[in-house]
Amino acid sequence: MAEKRDYYEVLGVDKTADEKEIKKAYRKLARKYHPDVVEEDKKEEATEKFKEISEAYAVLSDEEKRSRYDQFGHAGMEGFSNEDIFRNVNFEDIFQGFGGGGIEDIFDLFGFGTGRSRSRSSGPRRGSDIYTEVEITLEEAANGADKEVTVRHDVFCPVCDGSKAEPGSEVETCPVCGGTGQRKQIRQSLFGQVMNVVQCGECNGTGKIIKEPCHNCKGRGTVKESKTLNIKIPAGVESGNRLRVSGEGNVGDVGGGNGDLYVEIYIKRHEYFERDGANLYYEKQISFVQASLGDTVDIPTINGEVELKIPPGTQSGTTFRLRDQGMPYM
Repeated sequence: MAEKRDYYEVLGVDKTADEKEIKKAYRKLARKYHPDVVEEDKKEEATEKFKEISEAYAVLSDEEKRSRYDQFGHAGMEGFSNEDIFRNVNFEDIFQGFGGGGIEDIFDLFGFGTGRSRSRSSGPRRGSDIYTEVEITLEEAANGADKEVTVRHDVFCPVCDGSKAEPGSEVETCPVCGGTGQRKQIRQSLFGQVMNVVQCGECNGTGKIIKEPCHNCKGRGTVKESKTLNIKIPAGVESGNRLRVSGEGNVGDVGGGNGDLYVEIYIKRHEYFERDGANLYYEKQISFVQASLGDTVDIPTINGEVELKIPPGTQSGTTFRLRDQGMPYM
């Protein structure tokens, strides 16, 4: 078995990283490697990577486990089951915006349930969210803009309409879970005996056994489809802002609703403006004579040129404020 990589290396953070930095690094990687957001041919590799980064985050985000790991390395985690490692780890805020499967999928991948009263089979599952990025200019950020983005998302298979079964074939109730899609599992851990409700491995939580999978979608119930959307960028956005487009994510189970599309904004570096929140900074070079005697100079702004009076005796590094010439507040 391959030797485990250092958890800090896995997340790409320093050993001195604080909780906020660790969370930010994990969220960025989780968005990249979550099995629901990668192409089908990359799903197996992404799943292993997602498991690796999730385990690293589970340890490093917990003060006690992190201290143990810092002292003993991976040897310090020996004797910990997956349930122990993930116990008390808060994934809720990490996976806000990942859709209905984000948190639950972690526990499924590691082979245990959440221990929560609700289960995945209690109703149709919502589709997962998808992500894309759009780059805009500072002028577009100031005035707002319409941008076209093309995304690939899951839609119901046109042949089986999401049933996953070949049309006309039989679908049976799972004999292992009796159609509930779940089973109880009792395990011994460092914290005592723990009972979890886990997904049935025979039917993968569906409660049904498909004898003949759909030939078109290979039993997935969905296929990938490209779609071009017009995204309205509001005035005042900043790099890193995310816009939510409701219902344009992956399709869920039949009756479960679609996930959402999240569009992350990136603003191109401007030729001469530096931005800090709603303020814009511009560096103007003037001559010694202008600084000594004063002058009126033209200053570019996001809305066009304006005149600025330079008073006599102005020192190098002096900052002048031009009211209402920065970015709008969103």
